[in-house]
Amino acid sequence: MNTDAADRALIEHVHPPEWRNPSSAASYDLVVVGGGTAGLVSAMGAAGLGARVALVERELLGGDCLNTGCVPSKAIIRSARAVGEIRRAGALGVTADAVSVDFPAVMRRMRHRRASIAAHDAASRLTEAGVDVFFGDGRFADARTIVVDGQRLRFRRAVIATGGRPTAPPIPGLDKVPFLTNETIFALTDLPSRLLIIGAGPIGCELAQAFARFGSHVTMFDQAAHVLPREDLDAAAIVQRHLEADGVQLVLGASLDRVDHDRGEFAIRVRSDGAGGVAATIAGDTLLVAAGRAPNVETLDLGAAGIEADKDGVVVSDRLQTSNARVYASGDVCSAYKFTHAADAQSRIVLQNALFFGRRKASALVIPWVTYTDPEVAHVGVSSADVAKSSGRLRTITVSLAEIDRAIVDDETAGFVRVHHENGALRGCTIVARHAGEMIGEATYAMTHRGTLASLSATVHPYPTQAEALRKAGDAYRRERLTPNVRRWFERYFRWTR
Repeated sequence: MNTDAADRALIEHVHPPEWRNPSSAASYDLVVVGGGTAGLVSAMGAAGLGARVALVERELLGGDCLNTGCVPSKAIIRSARAVGEIRRAGALGVTADAVSVDFPAVMRRMRHRRASIAAHDAASRLTEAGVDVFFGDGRFADARTIVVDGQRLRFRRAVIATGGRPTAPPIPGLDKVPFLTNETIFALTDLPSRLLIIGAGPIGCELAQAFARFGSHVTMFDQAAHVLPREDLDAAAIVQRHLEADGVQLVLGASLDRVDHDRGEFAIRVRSDGAGGVAATIAGDTLLVAAGRAPNVETLDLGAAGIEADKDGVVVSDRLQTSNARVYASGDVCSAYKFTHAADAQSRIVLQNALFFGRRKASALVIPWVTYTDPEVAHVGVSSADVAKSSGRLRTITVSLAEIDRAIVDDETAGFVRVHHENGALRGCTIVARHAGEMIGEATYAMTHRGTLASLSATVHPYPTQAEALRKAGDAYRRERLTPNVRRWFERYFRWTR
């Protein structure tokens, strides 16, 4: 990490250099291992309810999201969006000078914004709330005890919230070269001239577009036939076209045979899939690996507490309880949903189930996700693939942004709102739009509260907005209900009442 004023301010909040661990209490109502989102929500929530709480963190409070994930990535994406706006200004009737990006200034801004947000996750804020904060490697000594920095923390309940970390795919040579991950790329101060990215998932796509707009020559590789393989094909296709328009070179449907590094230059040998695939070598000066995550469980000594784990992390029940009935888990260490908001929601369930004998289930959560490219892709619930396998039980309505007045005047018609429903009950939604992440919340709320397309149709949306597309989807459903038989009854009614 850099050592400028912003990073020093960050460290003062999330791992103060002068910190001295407190003396352990005789026992705790809750001991939390891990100080990322899942751990912070668990610890602060329990302390706010009057519980005696300890939190153990081995590195930086705030976890991946604050330090190496959501916050720094969205900060540089904001700068990249400004570049995109300037480059398309001519189409809006605005004459703008050629774009000049000061990459060190972009990164300084990111570090300052990160430091200002760090106050929310500060050790001092936790202690003021009544949480005992311990920095160090925590491990289980037995079914009711965690040891950290030579102290034994006895607990009634515990939460494992140690998160995950980036991993690298098994490509020959990759383990011998100095590649970057999301944990290290935000420490860059010089713009890479030729950036190679392995992985065309959300992280790869977001950073590929941002760095291409900053001026890097970006090449992105993936075995999948298209970017964002978890998304609907036509949603991914829109993002793919925008990436290519921004200058990203895509090498998709390919196998990576080898990665080498010599005298500051990386060389990736790539072969197109299929028999007799053509091989080529692509060079660059910086390599980012954005493919795969692994849970942080190796140093916890879970066996001492009778806690089961596998390659995906800590094994939990639907109530987020581990094989040790006193211990729960939350967030990336146990969940298929590797999102900050999912960790937050799961920790609220943990608090109720662990401290108050609750019976809430994680499977009841309605969890959206967003890829913050330009345009964004947001999704919640079932997908088009699920609809195809539903034997007609699920149906789909798609509203193109080309039909939405605000998208037309904004020149942002390359997108859509797609809803999946079961007899009008909303079961899923995919949105491709400039601010899809802001729009998906309405669909998520409707699904959480058993909303219907009819209720979306009946909700007054301000005009002109792109969110009107959700109302139009509801209107389309109502029109579908107007069958020929229903229309004939209406015609009879009007004849009778004339």
